[in-house]
Amino acid sequence: MHIYPHLWFNGQAEEAMEFYRSVFKTSKVLQRTELPDPELSVVRFELSGLQIAALNANSKVPYNEAFSLLVETGDQEETDYYWNALIADGGKEQPCGWLTDKFGVYWQVTPTILLKMIADPDKVKASRVMQAMYKMKKIVIADLEHAYQG
Repeated sequence: MHIYPHLWFNGQAEEAMEFYRSVFKTSKVLQRTELPDPELSVVRFELSGLQIAALNANSKVPYNEAFSLLVETGDQEETDYYWNALIADGGKEQPCGWLTDKFGVYWQVTPTILLKMIADPDKVKASRVMQAMYKMKKIVIADLEHAYQG
């Protein structure tokens, strides 16, 4: 048994797959399946070890933030890279490290250090970091560290 995220695109599954493969360098195409209905097809691909299925269908079903893909980053350079790559060509910045890409898929670009700081047993430090994060769109680690130190 396997569980995969399944994304629905309005005729853009191949384009989305190629875009994501350009962003996540350790990615690959797994399968392309043409279905009997010429408006439907399925692609399967892998992004940094996560297998994803994507449907091409001639129907616009909007994504929302109830489901997002989390990119956990190691430093500011990596955070900047994924943030900028995913908002390119029509993506939109959202608060607190969230964004939507040009296909409307929701992503979180989150430095590991943020997750550690907000889980700190010192609730005062954790709260300062949360308050700093609430003011951000793209996460800026130096600003988080400044808030953490007080």
